[in-house]
Amino acid sequence: MLKIKNNFDLKSTITCGQIFRYSVSDDEFTIIIKDRVLILKVKDDDIIIESNNEENLKEIVMDYFDLNRDYLEIEKEILKKDDKLKSALKFSRGLKMIHQDPFETLIAYIISQNNRVPSIANSLNLISEKYGEKITFKDKTYYLFPTFEQLKNVKEEDFRKCKVGFRDKYLFSAINSIKNGDLNLDKIYDMDSEDALNYLMKFKGIGNKVASCILLFAYQKFDVYPIDTWVKKFMKDSYNIEGEKNIKEFTYNNYKKFSGIAIQYMFNYKRNG
Repeated sequence: MLKIKNNFDLKSTITCGQIFRYSVSDDEFTIIIKDRVLILKVKDDDIIIESNNEENLKEIVMDYFDLNRDYLEIEKEILKKDDKLKSALKFSRGLKMIHQDPFETLIAYIISQNNRVPSIANSLNLISEKYGEKITFKDKTYYLFPTFEQLKNVKEEDFRKCKVGFRDKYLFSAINSIKNGDLNLDKIYDMDSEDALNYLMKFKGIGNKVASCILLFAYQKFDVYPIDTWVKKFMKDSYNIEGEKNIKEFTYNNYKKFSGIAIQYMFNYKRNG
């Protein structure tokens, strides 16, 4: 068991669209990350975390929820350029950007295109149940998301059985691209954001939005970000700016390297505020 200070908004961080595989019961959240199950709940001024794997638990949690980064300083930098975001920042205070495993993020966001969140989560759970490692914790059964090694020989029709729809061919292609060395997920860490976007978009089923999500949530490249319906509504209502190109230009000109964080605040505020 781990106890850390409640310096982040657990509920908003988990439920704001960054994480697909989670469940909630009363005030308790369960998420499944790369190598373990985490059960988290707020108690007084602390967040209590239990896991089936206690090894390096504090370091893993701090990294996954990006708790070593000073978000208050980032807010100050954003507000220097744009005080119209004050309400969105205040509403989203404590929301952190997750740092997820790149391989799982790649698969998840290929599945996400033209798809609903419950369907995405269902497909990811089916893939995990069929190919991932089984974990029993507190009398419940969970499945870790499979590694590349566990998925490298999965056929296109087997992905289809996991209810991924037309995305089966894209998953199969991505796995094969990793297998033959064309797609190297580790290589992306050392790329600048523009090169990383162009690199990912060379592969089938990865357009700008999918690539942006992968870079934002797995590589924490905050100057890359997806523009969705909620962000478009926020920009129209707050700045009378329309069109994805205009939104991206405005966002980058104002928020620079923190654009992805600003966008996430807009999204959270418009969707949940």
